[in-house]
Amino acid sequence: MLKSIRLALATSVITLLPFAALPASAEPLKVVASFSIIGDFAKNVGGDRIALTTLVGPDGDAHVYEPKPADAAAMAGADVVLVNGLHFEGFLSRLAAASASKAAVVELTKGVEPLKMKEEHEGHEGGEEAHEGHHHHGDTDPHAFQSIANARIYVKNIADAFCAADAAGCQTYQANAATYDMKLAETEAAVKEEIAAIPADKRVVITSHDAFGYFEHAYGLTFLAPEGISTEAEASAADVAALISQVREDKASAIFVENITNARLIEQIARETGLTVGGTLYSDALSQPDGPAGTYVDLMLNNVRTIKGAILGS
Repeated sequence: MLKSIRLALATSVITLLPFAALPASAEPLKVVASFSIIGDFAKNVGGDRIALTTLVGPDGDAHVYEPKPADAAAMAGADVVLVNGLHFEGFLSRLAAASASKAAVVELTKGVEPLKMKEEHEGHEGGEEAHEGHHHHGDTDPHAFQSIANARIYVKNIADAFCAADAAGCQTYQANAATYDMKLAETEAAVKEEIAAIPADKRVVITSHDAFGYFEHAYGLTFLAPEGISTEAEASAADVAALISQVREDKASAIFVENITNARLIEQIARETGLTVGGTLYSDALSQPDGPAGTYVDLMLNNVRTIKGAILGS
């Protein structure tokens, strides 16, 4: 009898041991990223340890995005929510309230030196009627990810956030972040090399809205745009006329549409200035996965090569 009890106990221990040995972090970390560029950063850092939901997908415009019930559900179940900050995501406060999420909301621009928006758009952006029911950027440009040096800060902040939420995976997150950081450094060197090939007097270009201020500051191009830093407010006739006058004065070398904006206004400006539309730039969102800017690295390389090709005709 005693022998059979001992055998039963031994069998129980053997049966239970595999379950007791399962790591506490066997469940993937539930991560919500506000838009596609941040989602790409999160994938590179989190790898297989995270279950990722991206709210504003490829070719989506976070400035005017309207959240869906599924977004509130994703927020409610999240462990970590990754956002740009600097008032980029106008929908975020409403979505957070609707979801009653207890997740840590991490602003990835922490540690970035923010730029002020361009003076020519201060009045345009600040107009009360243009932002009724929407968000205000104040005088800060939120598109910090258009500088690769800033993207590297975003990635460090993501690794820190994942480590705080999942200590068992911290070494993996840090290793992934270090590998990706090296790739970003190589990408930035390639971007600078492409820019260096463009003559200094041909570095003025036109885009739909002021999304490229950090790119301009980091890499030495000048971007003109009929719309301000948000796509919410349409450019007025006076804005467009002033831009056309400035283009003629500054002798812009190329004009581009953006993947998140209507091409109609840019095509009008192109006709009136005699410029040929040089292609599509990816500003606030990645392309579809099979497109030319399916990742952040591809986005930055595609943009600079599109600009260079349009200006130099190659």
